[in-house]
Amino acid sequence: MRDVKSTLPALIEVRESRRGRPVDLDRVRAFNEGRRRLLRNGGLGIGALGARGLLGGGFGAALMGIVARPAHAQSQLDIQILQTAASLENLAVSTYKAALGLRGFDANATVVAFAQTTMSQHAEHGQAFNAQAVNLGGQAQNEVNQPGQAVVDAAELTDASGQANYPGIVELASTLEQVATQTYVQNTSMLEDGTAKELMASIMGVEAQHLATLRAVGALLAGGAPELITVKATDGAVDVARLPKAAGSVAFPEPFESTENAFPPDSGDLG
Repeated sequence: MRDVKSTLPALIEVRESRRGRPVDLDRVRAFNEGRRRLLRNGGLGIGALGARGLLGGGFGAALMGIVARPAHAQSQLDIQILQTAASLENLAVSTYKAALGLRGFDANATVVAFAQTTMSQHAEHGQAFNAQAVNLGGQAQNEVNQPGQAVVDAAELTDASGQANYPGIVELASTLEQVATQTYVQNTSMLEDGTAKELMASIMGVEAQHLATLRAVGALLAGGAPELITVKATDGAVDVARLPKAAGSVAFPEPFESTENAFPPDSGDLG
């Protein structure tokens, strides 16, 4: 987080030079044309979501309804992007906090430590995005991303007995981290302000790390080996000899991160 925090003083210098600048309609149109092209070509992660069983029921419907929606042009695009980013970070904080409070979630000390650390980092990310939005003349977004909340509400976080559903929680967290990562990949190129680009690119890398960890955890749960989800600081050192062969690649399945599941830049703005 040192790189993110080091950008905050620089945010003050850009406020007056950017205040009141109208939205760039060409950039909004370019975004919408790109989304329509993805839909025509069967993009938006349909294959990946289907393979993971996420297209059925409310979970998949909620997610697909968001990524297919066009952006509007009611406010400056940079501010929209930053407010949406803050809303995604707020959603992550809310979701991890809810998971930590579920009965039985504390069964694995490593997962608990990861959730606590990740929640704290998301809170810092949200503060940084809001600081930049304010410095560009906008308002801070302190609410969760509402379309994303619909995805969370459709997920099954507990089992029939009311215990924490570890696989379901990890799958949801992976989806949220992937949405954030891909949204930032997409929106970094749309940002006009250089400091905002630096900030979003720095945070994007951390989100990718979160996603990689969750993919590895999910694979071990799916493989029936939850005891291998450990680090030296919590449950003891990893028994490398027992890790499956796929452990070296499951966290990074693709050489390049796509934008198939990115949310529209205005999906969490304040209008």
